[in-house]
Amino acid sequence: MRILVSNDDGYFSPGIAALVAAVRHLGEVVVVAPERDRSGASQSLTLDRPLTLRTAANGFHYVNGTPTDCVHLALNGVLGFRPDLVLSGINDGANMGDDTNYSGTVAAATEAFVLGVPAIAFSMIDHGYAHLDSAARVAADVVARLGARLRERPMLLNVNIPNLPYSSLTGWEATRLGKRHPSEEVVEGRTPRGDKVYWIGLAGSVKDESAGTDFHATARGRVSITPLDIDLTHDSLVATVGQWLRPGPEPSSLTGIQR
Repeated sequence: MRILVSNDDGYFSPGIAALVAAVRHLGEVVVVAPERDRSGASQSLTLDRPLTLRTAANGFHYVNGTPTDCVHLALNGVLGFRPDLVLSGINDGANMGDDTNYSGTVAAATEAFVLGVPAIAFSMIDHGYAHLDSAARVAADVVARLGARLRERPMLLNVNIPNLPYSSLTGWEATRLGKRHPSEEVVEGRTPRGDKVYWIGLAGSVKDESAGTDFHATARGRVSITPLDIDLTHDSLVATVGQWLRPGPEPSSLTGIQR
């Protein structure tokens, strides 16, 4: 099995080194990751400048772009072969609930899935890489157990791992994404030259951590595995919008609009 590994924390992060070491015995592993931390990059592509691919002393390849750039280049000709599976992580911090929309870790896996390759994103719940060895062992377990099945039925999986010793984890659970409240307000500041600047506020508190969610599972020491989909269509509203578009009197809010 050929495995491509990427992330959003950068090719030098402890998480990606641990992931590579953990799965190397499962197949041929190649790394293409960002040259610097691109956390929160979501699924953005760099279209306004060319990209470069370089190789570090440890053999990891790195790109001066986003996590999505890395996987896009790798799967569209740079490697010279098409991997069987793409892994992203291990991220320094959780990617659960609404956070998955912004996550570069999840985005790298998503790009692979968009391009037809099954993918798994791995994240640790807390920052700091406490018990990284345990998370790496979990990642190897997941790939060993699900890798062949994903090749038969390609999926996009989002895995979140509590920062606990391996023996303290209480199992695996297939989950759905939970919900957060809106993020906190932006934080205003000043540069040394007096220019006003803003920092994005912290993520909001958890809103939905009911049974079956990723938040619920990880809070109880379980590894959360969430299958994701990339179809943004709100299927139940297609018929409603279709009814709105049928010939008939215009809604009052649209009267007077120039055409």
